[in-house]
Amino acid sequence: MYYLNCFWIFSIFGFLLETICYSVFKWSGESGILYGPWTPLYGFGAVIIILTTKYVFRNFKGNKFLKLILVFIFNFIFLSFIELVGGLLIEKLFSITWWDYSGHKYHLGKYVCLDMSLLWGLAAIILIYIIKPIIDRLIKKIPSFIGIIMTVIIAIDFIITIINKINLK
Repeated sequence: MYYLNCFWIFSIFGFLLETICYSVFKWSGESGILYGPWTPLYGFGAVIIILTTKYVFRNFKGNKFLKLILVFIFNFIFLSFIELVGGLLIEKLFSITWWDYSGHKYHLGKYVCLDMSLLWGLAAIILIYIIKPIIDRLIKKIPSFIGIIMTVIIAIDFIITIINKINLK
């Protein structure tokens, strides 16, 4: 249940963060392709950050700085891969290019670029050392049925989005 709760909490948090960034920096676009106020890519990313960090902390003995570097590198790679796969899936399923880093100096196609990958590595550090301890206290207070309901709502939204957007093609 913990990881499901992390998934939907960070999906909502990512949606809010991206929406705020669009407003503050006057970027064009919107967060996510679903109808609800959540962006599952952030939920998946947060769960992967938590799992990879758990793996690093459990399997690598060394000082805190070395673990910090490993967390950064693991998540730099894994989150860049998720961004690539997510961009390709959205493009294939919905015929939409939701983001495009082709204009960035060090990019690999449309969906991955060095500056965003560095940001993902930094975001992982912030998530693990600052945000996760706060979220963990919140998650302990969430009844199991709320986590299940939220997961079902996001799944229904995903199914409705796929049906509607594929039928619009």
